[in-house]
Amino acid sequence: MAYETLLFEVSDGLAKISLNRPDAANSLNGVMAHDLMMVAIRCDEDPDIRAVLLTGTGKMFCAGGDLKTFHGFGEDMGARLKELTIYLHAATSRFSRMNPPLVIAVNGIAAGAGLSIAISGDLVLAAESAMFTSAYTAAGLSPDGSSTYFMPRLIGLRRSQELMLTNRRLSADEAVEWGLINRVVEDEKLMEEAESLARDMASGATGAYGAVKKMLTETFTNPLETQMEIEARYISERATSPDGREGVDAFVKKRKPDFKGE
Repeated sequence: MAYETLLFEVSDGLAKISLNRPDAANSLNGVMAHDLMMVAIRCDEDPDIRAVLLTGTGKMFCAGGDLKTFHGFGEDMGARLKELTIYLHAATSRFSRMNPPLVIAVNGIAAGAGLSIAISGDLVLAAESAMFTSAYTAAGLSPDGSSTYFMPRLIGLRRSQELMLTNRRLSADEAVEWGLINRVVEDEKLMEEAESLARDMASGATGAYGAVKKMLTETFTNPLETQMEIEARYISERATSPDGREGVDAFVKKRKPDFKGE
């Protein structure tokens, strides 16, 4: 399937997605939101995909929603934004709940919906020149794309309030210090390091990664006993899976495991 606003390729278990509207700062319109939903479904459904790497083309990661397009909606803006967020939120949900880890390489400005996408990854690397800002309220808008879910869980309520209400801009170094992202990388080395990390994930125990993702998504809403019961069920399930048996056997025999993503 071809995507109008994304570049997409799969090799050796790794799916690479690039937001591809560089002339519009990779801003999000309805077509891109729909493309993201469809590519997320593909990554969730394709058993040959065991890790996903998402970045932007050009000098920006994503400048947020395409406000020029939104302005053109006129009186239909409310309905059209409800449609757009259906697609965007479906993409975020699939990426968050699929087994393959989502590695995000933030190659420039991540603003508005771009910030929401950036921080929703399982592992997030950023170029030294990257910058993060909520930006929504500066345009009289409120956040979408999951940032009100992920951001407080990553950095706490007070810092989330500051970023969303004041639109403070965080440098990449500040973002990693605050816990918003995982690592800062020299600009020219960003994609090399991000791809290396993603390929490591693609050769790992995909089902185990999926179990970790699902449990961490639920951890702030489940009581202790419920969470421990979920842990017990997942570790039992993974231990009897082909990858679980391979991992235990490799450990006992002191060899490198050969995981198949099963």
